[in-house]
Amino acid sequence: MPRYVYQASYTAESVATLINHPEDRIEAVTPAFKAMNAEIVVGGFPFGEHDILVIYDAPDDITAAALSLAIAAGGAVRSGKTTRLLTAREWVDSLQKAQGSQYKPAR
Repeated sequence: MPRYVYQASYTAESVATLINHPEDRIEAVTPAFKAMNAEIVVGGFPFGEHDILVIYDAPDDITAAALSLAIAAGGAVRSGKTTRLLTAREWVDSLQKAQGSQYKPAR
């Protein structure tokens, strides 16, 4: 099953709500992921540009996009980003495939 990273930054209103009513949002969104046959592998709350990060498995890119869209439509995040992760085998395969590329950099 493909693996994805979802990173999001909350709106100021969302942060204010969480300060007034603290909760673990990863735990809160787990049922939404499960409903789409996706499983959260690990998540956390980084400092800096993003407020939440979730690594999860989903059946396909369409499911990952649907989760991202559903979260965005909720209005609690001001920005979100989904990144598909390659497995080690996929990475090596892509490196090997690049060997046959006809690309030549400008020099």
